[in-house]
Amino acid sequence: RRLQQPHWTPQPHWTMLEPKLVSVLGQARSVLGQARIKRNILGFVKLSVRNSSSETPAKTCLYDFHVASGGKMVDFAGYLMPVQYSSLGISASHIHTRTNCSLFDVSHMLQTRVHGKDRFEFIESLTVADVKNLKANHGALTLFTNENGGIIDDLIVTNADEHLYVVSNAGCRDKDIPLMSGKEKDMKQAGKDVTLEFIDDRGLVALQGPTMMTCLQPLTDIDLSKLGFMSSAVGVVAGIAGCRVTRCGYTGEDGVEISVLEKDCAALVEALLNSAGKPALAGLGARDSLRLEAGLCLYGNDIDATTTPIEATLAWTIPKTRRAAGGFPGSDIILKQLKEGAVRKRVGFLSSGPPARGHTSVIDADGKKVGEITSGCPSPSIGSGTNVSMGYVDTNVSKVGTPLFLQVRNKKIETKVSKMPFVPSNYFYLK
Repeated sequence: RRLQQPHWTPQPHWTMLEPKLVSVLGQARSVLGQARIKRNILGFVKLSVRNSSSETPAKTCLYDFHVASGGKMVDFAGYLMPVQYSSLGISASHIHTRTNCSLFDVSHMLQTRVHGKDRFEFIESLTVADVKNLKANHGALTLFTNENGGIIDDLIVTNADEHLYVVSNAGCRDKDIPLMSGKEKDMKQAGKDVTLEFIDDRGLVALQGPTMMTCLQPLTDIDLSKLGFMSSAVGVVAGIAGCRVTRCGYTGEDGVEISVLEKDCAALVEALLNSAGKPALAGLGARDSLRLEAGLCLYGNDIDATTTPIEATLAWTIPKTRRAAGGFPGSDIILKQLKEGAVRKRVGFLSSGPPARGHTSVIDADGKKVGEITSGCPSPSIGSGTNVSMGYVDTNVSKVGTPLFLQVRNKKIETKVSKMPFVPSNYFYLK
């Protein structure tokens, strides 16, 4: 699902052994490997600053907790956020999430409630979603689009009790708020009943990984066995009432996001970390490599205002009802591409050797540029020196299995168009 942070490349990982052995192997990494990691961290920080929404970074309600827990803080999307923790390296944290569960602070995300009887019309006028047909306490990933069919942001909209609950990207806050506020004003002037509430008193944490239920279920009165993927419930968690638990996440693993009052957020995190299932803190570094392995887009890298849902292979976010009726921003362009196809397409790549970074050229056997990488990193889960990446290529070379080359610095690296996700997803669907 949605990542507003800039490109991040994690440390290489060659094994799925236990953390102590991983630590021993980590000490044996080459000087070249260490230099690569330092270069990646510096690049991450520079990109974070470039994409920040303000000159002075803000702090989430868990900032002091991160610092006390050994978090390495960076300016990210206008907030000081942990990229990793001293207790666990990025690759080890990535593997821990895939095998146990990890806790991520996502309190920088923009949380919004939409009230009023015309709330469905409001959100559908801005996105490609069919919100009015969502079941109660069910949500959908959707997209704000512009008149050219480009993606303004990706977001999750949940049909909550008497309102819509919206979570969108922190890095897009400065354009999402005016976009929604402007539409609210227009609709009110037209006599419509809609009111926005930008939530500023709640934190948001994501618990992700196969042992999530082992960790969370003893602490909540919500029956997690009945909470399917993209559904939501409000209940008590760790003795804290009024927590909204949504079965979703950005790692490809089973997981939840928990919205909680800021004053209770640190206590919630402490309770989760002391529960069963081997939960551990994780930062932005592991979050990015996890989402890339899962084939999930990073806003600002893999999707932006110049990419359409069809080009980004996100046509599945447009339900049949919206395809038939249209009426969303850029619908003429998007629906035409849906019918006739687009000239480029987002695809995945597997490769070995030096990993491809953002803006790496994709070339064919004749040396002609046919596309560009938008995100890439070594794959901790696959290991064996395998790199994963995604990017856009001309549609005529987008078929899975098509041999191409990545122009990494002065080297031509062999690759093939590959299916995404690169590792199997483990979302929890009700039978």
